[in-house]
Amino acid sequence: MLKGKTALVTGSTSGIGLGIAQALARQGANVVLNGFGDAEGPLAAVREAGKAHGVRVAHHGADMSKAADIEAMMAFAATTFGRVDILVNNAGIQHVAAVQDFPVDKWDAIIAINLTSAFHTTRLALPAMQQANWGRIINVASVHGLVGSAQKSAYVAAKHGIVGLTKVTALENATSGVTCNAICPGWVLTPLVQKQVDAKAAAQGISNEEATRQLLGEKEPSLQFTTPEELGELAVFFCSAAANNVRGVAWNMDGGWAAQ
Repeated sequence: MLKGKTALVTGSTSGIGLGIAQALARQGANVVLNGFGDAEGPLAAVREAGKAHGVRVAHHGADMSKAADIEAMMAFAATTFGRVDILVNNAGIQHVAAVQDFPVDKWDAIIAINLTSAFHTTRLALPAMQQANWGRIINVASVHGLVGSAQKSAYVAAKHGIVGLTKVTALENATSGVTCNAICPGWVLTPLVQKQVDAKAAAQGISNEEATRQLLGEKEPSLQFTTPEELGELAVFFCSAAANNVRGVAWNMDGGWAAQ
């Protein structure tokens, strides 16, 4: 479906971003990965996902808190593949603390990486999308873009901001072939979350299954994790012709969290 298109996925060397990159590669899109650490494993995984289509995969290690790095990454993508047809803004970090105790440097970093980076990638990707009259911007927000949780002021503020940016970008391009939508996951089973489950089980002397039930039971009525693969399939839908008129939505995949 996406043969000949190029997708750039920020924060995609693990977890949700990697799952989305693999799903897009399976549809034939060339992919630019972004993230810190060893990139060889993720590059190989995405190549394997797109093997049937002979997709090409590249990596750029831009620091998403730095505008100059983001500009270099977008230029790299354009030079390597021609242009970015599908932009997935997924990069994000988290810190937990009460508002009065929240470290200022942590606030600044979360807003920069979780929100401002999406503004920079979007402003840089839009001209080529508009010229081609086709583009897909998919912002990975969170259920915390729709509701709040205590101790997560910066993250909730950034994710609410992402939902707002999504709506404005969609409206500004509403009569074109460029769409912008947000995905709002609840709990997603990534290696980072699995570590939280393991730590809870060890600290309380309970089974992994019980620790999982406790974690999910606080917020997520389905009592099951969303997977990166499921989120990847939603991203694929947004890129399909069936979603040509899906514009400016914040689509929660959260097991009923926001329905309460």
